[in-house]
Amino acid sequence: MTIVNKQVPLFPLLLTNFIATLGYSIVLPFLVFLVTRFGGNSIVYGLLAAIYPAFQLIGAPILGRWSDTYGRKKVLLICNGGTLIGWIIFLFALFLPVKNLFSIDSAILGAFVLTLPLVVLFFARGLDGITGGNVSVANAYLADVSSDENRSKNFGKMAISSNLGFIVGPALAGILGGTVYKEILPVLAAVFISIIALFVIGFTLKESKSRAVIQVPENNNIRKVFAEECKECYRTVNPTNLKFQDIFKLKHISFLLVLYFFIFLGFNIFYTSFPINAVVRLKWSITEIGIFYAVLSGIMVLVQGPVLRKALQKISEEKLVIIGSAILGTNFILFVSNNIILIYGAAILFAIGNGLMWPSVMSILSKRAGTIHQGAVQGVASSFGGLASIIGLIVGGLLYNLIGATTFVISAGAIFVVSIMSFRLLKH
Repeated sequence: MTIVNKQVPLFPLLLTNFIATLGYSIVLPFLVFLVTRFGGNSIVYGLLAAIYPAFQLIGAPILGRWSDTYGRKKVLLICNGGTLIGWIIFLFALFLPVKNLFSIDSAILGAFVLTLPLVVLFFARGLDGITGGNVSVANAYLADVSSDENRSKNFGKMAISSNLGFIVGPALAGILGGTVYKEILPVLAAVFISIIALFVIGFTLKESKSRAVIQVPENNNIRKVFAEECKECYRTVNPTNLKFQDIFKLKHISFLLVLYFFIFLGFNIFYTSFPINAVVRLKWSITEIGIFYAVLSGIMVLVQGPVLRKALQKISEEKLVIIGSAILGTNFILFVSNNIILIYGAAILFAIGNGLMWPSVMSILSKRAGTIHQGAVQGVASSFGGLASIIGLIVGGLLYNLIGATTFVISAGAIFVVSIMSFRLLKH
């Protein structure tokens, strides 16, 4: 049988997720400006963005398995401790002299200079990435305390807390980054936010660790008659004994991991291309980029709240994945235009598509993972997402350097693949 605590209040977990997302999203409006000022270009920006998922690819599966064994809360403290140290190093980089280490001038890679502050920024993001199991462990925690009846609703709440972080973070960066102190104040805010997250986890979040025992079949022999052998024996399942390749043997998990990969691939090609497009082609300021991200996330909160709840009453999660990904793919095509009305129209479709699709994908994955290996499965899923993020962020910067806004069509293609593949979910 499996013993799972269903009575843990969600507010501390949602607050933790909100703070973590806020700390991450606060860098989005100004990172491209920072990279450019320190000598980089779109390729360097893509590489810097990719360094986090690259190291997360290594750390997330380990942290996920640790959370199955030692508890979600302990691992969340490790994750957020690494985030805090990463932001402190990030802040330190802003005060370093812009010393040129070497330069590159290539027809494919473009012209850029690798400077000392850029190297330190890479180190800071890498450290944050290696301890970046926040999302996978938080998802495993949520799965622990959710029943089949409220699982989709709870993952919708988690998505709302993330999107609220994406509203406050970019808006705060837009306001603070517009001052004479530029990036210093937003990064200081990220340090402060990370400290708050540690206190929230340490003092308000209850432990939730899934423990499972399986029955060893009885042997019918004479020793049982004389009580020389236990009548019913149980042994605990040790999640750390689960090998990486064993995850793929779990029913339906391999297919869901492939979907996970394509979703992250499409998103991250966009995430690299859009800030560059906003600065180079649309001529937006830090404040304008911050406003855009805030509006986008605000609409997603609406979609993942009342809209998603009503949709789930009439439409299955599997169908919501198909519909949401189709809408999401359409939105990326609209970003090719430089018309402000079409761009904000695309933002509305982005919010609707992602708001319907992503909580449904997470709910389906958590159901298929079961309760025993929830952390391990979520960790491997994060690794798949991390691998796709590495490819998407690097390819996105490279493609934008070569073909400009047409890069958004590639993002659309990856998400349309998800929509087509998701018809298979109806058979599950």
